[in-house]
Amino acid sequence: MLYINNLTKNYGTFRAVNQLTLHIPEGDLFGFVGPNGAGKTTTIRIVCGLLKASGGSVRIGNTSAAVGSKEMKRLIGYVPDFFGVYDNLKVREYMDFYGSMYGMYSRDIAKLTDDLLELVNLSDKREFYVDTLSRGMKQRLCVARALLHNPKLLILDEPSSGLDPRARVEMKELLKNLHSMGKTIVISSHILSELSEMCNSIGIMNHGHLITAGRIEDIMQQISGGNRIHIQASANIETAIRILKEHAGVLVESVRENEIVISRNGTDEELSALIGELIQNQVILTGFYREEGSLESLFMQLTGGGTQ
Repeated sequence: MLYINNLTKNYGTFRAVNQLTLHIPEGDLFGFVGPNGAGKTTTIRIVCGLLKASGGSVRIGNTSAAVGSKEMKRLIGYVPDFFGVYDNLKVREYMDFYGSMYGMYSRDIAKLTDDLLELVNLSDKREFYVDTLSRGMKQRLCVARALLHNPKLLILDEPSSGLDPRARVEMKELLKNLHSMGKTIVISSHILSELSEMCNSIGIMNHGHLITAGRIEDIMQQISGGNRIHIQASANIETAIRILKEHAGVLVESVRENEIVISRNGTDEELSALIGELIQNQVILTGFYREEGSLESLFMQLTGGGTQ
């Protein structure tokens, strides 16, 4: 679907995006996160054909991105982090205006407008003036407008910014619904908890570099939170510690009362074998569990605690 290869963007001597390479498969709901100035918005603007890259390439399928490329813009629906000024347009007129910009026929615009307003739960607002809508409604209207020409890729820059809790939930449910319908979606956001609930994949940027990208569960397995195991035993703690220390890839981090905390690299099958070995050596286990990491802790760990 979306292929980014060695993408670079320079502003004089400042490099905003540094040799970024990324592949987002069709049907993904991908979350783009990073501190302010990390290069997320610059990358998105290049993908959308709004900004010229200094080097590298971007393509959707076999179509390459270029500033002003009509072919690329037909493939992308873009929802920026600001709405714009359309105070004197009704919701229906707003959709008509954008449909005409895509060269669509009036009858097609009218039919799609009805369907899309129903999708974003704004059917009863079609004759309302845009400036009377709440911010959450305007954001959902932006999504409807971005879907008007049936793009292959939907890109949203901070879609929940400035929304109240109810509007955030409504936006989250809308995006999850679109994903279930097979849409490929890229979201740039700093609300990490929402991304972890919506996205199946993420990419984390810092100082223009893509630090890591992939499925959330795979990335979480690579950090300490995902690989930290708590082992609880009521007898033969010393035997357990000896066995654990003998295993390559296992680090005993702490021992407190009847609990041993280890960090490890390896598969779940290897963990099961390790637990089985402890039991065979008369270690009386009362329980064990994997310490759950979070997207917030992952972000802080990989970006050195940078603010968003």
